[in-house]
Amino acid sequence: MGLLDRAKLAAEQAATKAKEGVEDVQTKRDLNAAYNELGTKAFQLVDSGELTQPQFDDLVARIRSLKAKLDDDGGSASADTAEAPASSGPPAMPV
Repeated sequence: MGLLDRAKLAAEQAATKAKEGVEDVQTKRDLNAAYNELGTKAFQLVDSGELTQPQFDDLVARIRSLKAKLDDDGGSASADTAEAPASSGPPAMPV
């Protein structure tokens, strides 16, 4: 195998690894979006009284407090939605 063939093979392997890395990042973003949707839906269900789970109480109170703070500060958050703005940065990993 000549030097040119080895260089071509190395470049192909690097391209494959880079593509896999991009796919991993996209999958993590999709996972983060799914967690966000689940959290939003869970909050809406708890807020409406359709779902009651004591372990959600602190989180729901925290969300209500943060929404009230935004409303007091003249923020753009509406009382009907708990969706976060879209981010172009890397996703946060769920705990």
